[in-house]
Amino acid sequence: MPLVTQMTLAHVRLNRFARQGRQVEMTAPDLSIVIPMRNEAGNAQALLAEIDALSSLLPPYEVIAVDDGSDDETADMVAQVAADDARMRLLRHPSPAGQSAAIHSGVQAARAGLIATLDGDGQNPPGDLPDLLALLIGDETGRLGLVAGQRQRREDGWSKRIASRIANALRAALLRDGTRDSSCGIKAFRRDAFLALPYFNHMHRFLPALFKRDGWQVALVDVGHRPRLAGRSNYTNVGRALVGLVDLIGVAWLLRRRKKAAAHEITKGGRDG
Repeated sequence: MPLVTQMTLAHVRLNRFARQGRQVEMTAPDLSIVIPMRNEAGNAQALLAEIDALSSLLPPYEVIAVDDGSDDETADMVAQVAADDARMRLLRHPSPAGQSAAIHSGVQAARAGLIATLDGDGQNPPGDLPDLLALLIGDETGRLGLVAGQRQRREDGWSKRIASRIANALRAALLRDGTRDSSCGIKAFRRDAFLALPYFNHMHRFLPALFKRDGWQVALVDVGHRPRLAGRSNYTNVGRALVGLVDLIGVAWLLRRRKKAAAHEITKGGRDG
């Protein structure tokens, strides 16, 4: 079935899911939106307001902002929103632990079985979330584990774009994960599948390859990208390149040594007692 047709049918299911969720009081949300933030005081409230504006297009959700050891007013900005919105949760690392650690903390704390992620800098348009979620919710095979966004055009400086292209080319050649933009921050996935992945720093850059390693199907959706409204990136191109090369070698090692056999229960024990 063509991807466009799949997405149309999936959107119908997503809208039905959202309507049903609003008709009954849920003890837990159906979706957890996890947003890692570090020194994003200038972007936090605008990003959260955009998500709130999408409420009618999303299943019942919670938002988990993970403040990764910010030394600005990021936590205060999020707390102001949380004071008026019961769906808003704030986690905080006492010191910076990295984006992968922030995502992992948020997913561990999540109450929903479906997870969506966005970068805290606001460069991922939240309006792309329904497209990703429609595919995941509409999956009838039970094998789709991850829907990953791929930025059509990056609104970053030239040096960052060039560094990203080189990194993506190396990753694609070595890992053969089928995506041109593995580090795009907007994704949707199954919580249990994510928590079963091997955890390591910077793992968020390799999720398509890691999900496929565990036998899950991965879908890719083209998404938008915007310039930062405030602040600056917390990572330099040199820093990205150095850690990225080491991580790439490590992930390639993991893929070659993945477990290929799965056990299936044939008989169950007899009567108890």
